Amino acid sequence: MFDALIEALPAVLQTANLVSIVVGVVMGIFVGAMPGLGATMAISVLIPFTFGLDPLVALGMMAGIYNGAMYGGSISAVLLRIPGTPAAVATSFDGYPMAMSGRAGEALHVAVVSSAIGGMVSALSLMLLAPPLARITLAFGPPEVFWVAVFGLASIALLMGKDPVKGLLSACIGLIVSLAGVDNITGYDRFTFGYLELAEGVNIVVLLVGLYALPPAFGLLEDADLKMAVVGSRKLAGSLLSSIPKMLGYWKTWVRGSLIGIFVGILPGAGGSLAAFLSYNEGKRAAKDPDSWGQGNPEGVAAAEVANNADTAAAMIPALTLGIPGTPVAALVLGGLLIHGMQPGPMLFREHPQVVYGFMIQLFISAALLLAFGGTLATRIFAKVLHLPRPILAAMVLSLMVVGVYAINTRMFDVYLMFGFGLVGYAMERLGMPLAPAVLGLILGEYAEFNLRLSLRMSRSDWSILWTRPICLVIIALIAAVFLWPLIGGRLARRKAARRNHAGGQP
Repeated sequence: MFDALIEALPAVLQTANLVSIVVGVVMGIFVGAMPGLGATMAISVLIPFTFGLDPLVALGMMAGIYNGAMYGGSISAVLLRIPGTPAAVATSFDGYPMAMSGRAGEALHVAVVSSAIGGMVSALSLMLLAPPLARITLAFGPPEVFWVAVFGLASIALLMGKDPVKGLLSACIGLIVSLAGVDNITGYDRFTFGYLELAEGVNIVVLLVGLYALPPAFGLLEDADLKMAVVGSRKLAGSLLSSIPKMLGYWKTWVRGSLIGIFVGILPGAGGSLAAFLSYNEGKRAAKDPDSWGQGNPEGVAAAEVANNADTAAAMIPALTLGIPGTPVAALVLGGLLIHGMQPGPMLFREHPQVVYGFMIQLFISAALLLAFGGTLATRIFAKVLHLPRPILAAMVLSLMVVGVYAINTRMFDVYLMFGFGLVGYAMERLGMPLAPAVLGLILGEYAEFNLRLSLRMSRSDWSILWTRPICLVIIALIAAVFLWPLIGGRLARRKAARRNHAGGQP
């Protein structure tokens, strides 16, 4: 394996390959920062143009777009609370409050460093652990995958906000929305209410933009006379290198998030959204000051970004070794390989080692290039948007939302649906309900339902398949711990408060 990596390195370092990676990273950052676009769209548009290119040149551009877009989604999430990608939702929890308190530059620096670390660690995991991790993935059948989805939902719903009941209600809203569309088992329409536009379900971008972008846009218009709390352009454009020493204290968060991202990445279908949410949740639970998370804690940005980028190359493990794409981008990369006459699977490593190992190196290089291009582009170009007056900024946000959502399927129905979700998000914020569980409910709802029904078909409607497998029992135990944690944590907090009051009352 190491011999193949060394042999592939000279080919990767050729000028054409390096230029393709740089172009891909820059394109990915810009595409990821635009709500409604993303790596999937950019790579799908790119593939037809790769017919006449060398395979490594084409794959290098794909790798650059992939890593660049995963970071780019954090830019609009931090500056406008409009996640450019679904995985950037968790980044907005602390990134946007940091921007509103005049620390936009710091938030973007933390995001780009964490993204680069997560991407490089993920690429290393792909290089070193692809065969053994692929075998582990084979142990996860539909029952195990169902419980993983339930664990993700339970973790976010119960641990994200201060009120677990409101978190569960928010998750239920997302689950209900996920039911709309054609049943993926029977093929019948359900909850479409006669609208053909709902046959394919609710697009995740429409929900994201509605829930997360409209409420702050309304807030900008409500307080139009207030000035944005921004730092000077000199600080926004400050050196990224000078910011890195301050981030070294986040190393535990980076290690934890990287491991979570790699594990989630090798599970087909899970994706960076689940990795970011789980990493954020575990980081908050392990923090000394968990109450500061969600109020502008830079470590929250680090937790989310390192995990959703650690998912990128890890998602390629089942795709390259087994031919099973776990994410839409992985499926597109497999399509790119097939276009050039390479069949994904175990034989790919024997028949085309230079290409497959070269692609792994390209993923590592593109992640490292985020440090060179991400910090500059984000801090000196995108961050200037915060200097605009609030009414103009609100108008720009609304215009971008309408154009971005309309461009998905070129129909006004999605725009109307976006405004509907915006009103729901506005009401949820006023009621103190967290938005993240609703988003994750839509992302994981269909995923969990499909694997549950597939499990029951495997067992011929015998529900015991869900709790008789060893891995299922381990995940069920983790879910039980998540449900018990708020009760135990509340009781411990009351005991501490009682002891404090008792100690304070003593002479």
